[in-house]
Amino acid sequence: MNDSNEHSCDQETAASCDHGSCGCNHGGDQRWENRSLALSGLLIGAGFIVRWAAFGPPAFQTALFAAAIVAGGWFLLPGAWRALRQLRPNIALLMVIAVIGAALIGEWAEAATVVFLFGIAEWLEGWADRRADRATRALLELAPDTARVREEDGRFSERRVGEVALGAIVSVQSGQRIPLDGVVTRGESAVNQAPITGESVPVEKSAGATVFAGTINGQGSLEIEVTKTAGDTTLAKIIRLVEQAQAQKAPTQRFVDAFARFYTPLVTLAALLIFLVPPLFLGGEWNVWLYRACVLLIIACPCALVISTPVSIVAGLTALTRRGVLVKGGAHLETLAKLRALAVDKTGTITDGKPRVTDVTAFAPATADEVVRIAAAIDENSSHPLAQAVVAYAEEKKIRPAKADNYQSQLGRGADATIDGRPCFVGNHRFAHELGVCTPELERRLAEIEQSGQSVVIVGHRPHAGESGVVVGVMAVGDKVRPKAKDAIAALHAVGVAQVIMLSGDNQRTVDHIARAVGIDEARGDLLPDDKVAAVTQLREQHRFVAMVGDGVNDAPAMATANLGIAMGAAGTDAAIETADVALMQDDLGQIAEAIRHGQRTLRTIRVNITFSLGLKALFLGLAVAGHTSLWLAIVADTGATLLVVANALRLLRVTPVVRF
Repeated sequence: MNDSNEHSCDQETAASCDHGSCGCNHGGDQRWENRSLALSGLLIGAGFIVRWAAFGPPAFQTALFAAAIVAGGWFLLPGAWRALRQLRPNIALLMVIAVIGAALIGEWAEAATVVFLFGIAEWLEGWADRRADRATRALLELAPDTARVREEDGRFSERRVGEVALGAIVSVQSGQRIPLDGVVTRGESAVNQAPITGESVPVEKSAGATVFAGTINGQGSLEIEVTKTAGDTTLAKIIRLVEQAQAQKAPTQRFVDAFARFYTPLVTLAALLIFLVPPLFLGGEWNVWLYRACVLLIIACPCALVISTPVSIVAGLTALTRRGVLVKGGAHLETLAKLRALAVDKTGTITDGKPRVTDVTAFAPATADEVVRIAAAIDENSSHPLAQAVVAYAEEKKIRPAKADNYQSQLGRGADATIDGRPCFVGNHRFAHELGVCTPELERRLAEIEQSGQSVVIVGHRPHAGESGVVVGVMAVGDKVRPKAKDAIAALHAVGVAQVIMLSGDNQRTVDHIARAVGIDEARGDLLPDDKVAAVTQLREQHRFVAMVGDGVNDAPAMATANLGIAMGAAGTDAAIETADVALMQDDLGQIAEAIRHGQRTLRTIRVNITFSLGLKALFLGLAVAGHTSLWLAIVADTGATLLVVANALRLLRVTPVVRF
């Protein structure tokens, strides 16, 4: 509807204008609109005082009401003229026709009141847009405009953040906002990351820790090496994504748009028939039926209906952003509300994602150090969490990796390379079976490790030049289950998720053990990326609305197959923020249940608003045709409906206390 800000209308509202059903005066000067509305109200008040006091001739009263119509016309005439030129009837044109009709039959007071109250309704809708938009625009003010940058001589000077280069060192004093993303090089402090991640408790930061623009430094002083320029910070990406999200229409809004596109012309035609048919064919009085036609036009204006969805969507998206949950559009917000199944990756979702080697078993004649030496040589080339755990263990034990040549990743299985002239491998249980190197002794050891809920890394020599392959050892890698994972899964079931399934490339015994521990309904292990896609496809056929939770990169195919891709721990991770439909800024599985609950609340609000708007219209349309209502009551009902719908939608902005998992 009418966004009377000095900037252009917000995307959701502007989109609703495209169908021509509303009479928005976008891009107008808010101060002039406020003044014209106030002047219109004063003139109407003066007109009624003159009427009640019987002061002056009737023409004087008429002049005051006519002046009130002209003053309040700021909200009506531009949209009506645009609709007339495009031959696409909208709300403003309906109002102008009704006002002209009322004036023609001498109802100047009612005509002026219609203009004034319509202006009030438009102002309320513009205010609602600005209120919902203000919370998002406040993100722009989180990061400071300047930063204290260390110069070549060691002194610090103020510079605009846009001029700060990568690698520069900035100083942030106690209580100041951090200007750019970076890594702490000196100092210790607790940083309030709520603007980015939604965390209510400050996070301790020291040398090597990552910090984000817009977060608030606590009591300590920090020196930070800049890792992202002003336009590429996590905060900047959040702002862009929120703006894009608000521009996308939800399915419910598309329904409202389509409804309004046909509804408005039909109402115009109905009003014309009500005005013409009774006087021409039934002996009705022209004045009576013109008045009823005007009442019908006013009652039929879908102001509350048109505003019901976009304000609710923007409010819902904004509230989730405050909680550290980025939802990329109203369509995804509605999908959240409808989720009935959730597929989750194991590493980094159910577990901490920080695996460590807990045991090394060597098979003679190899030694434990030799097993680690081969495994670390291959895994140095990989970014997989298990590979990084192996490399870290080698460093901890001060075992120098061998030199690896011809490294080759084996998707979903492991990797291989040539070491000391012989092809070697590291991999999972499945890879060992495919290479034909499993033995009874190996199977017994693997069973022991897997039944304890740990992952296995099998190390050996591949079959080569007629020689059989051989396993030289096995490494047990443990990844701690998140302490509150069980509560988070219970919360997902509580909000209506019928099935939670864990999809993992790890062995079946390990994933079964973890699934039982946290209450997951089903676990599937030994999966390749294609297997995960097939599993998600099957879930969609069974439950229709399915989400996949992953890291936004390795699980990208499965996330794309699901109705909704959710990335956890996305703060500072560009790929996760950009590839997922929903990005959780914290490593907090419990945020998913919160997001689903809020999506359900938003969808309920939209449905209540639409039902209320249509029901009220139907009631008053019947009264209008029967002649049991008036212009006064019609416009008061329309304005009141708009106010109630807006107030109901803005309740979604409230961020209620939540339980963190």
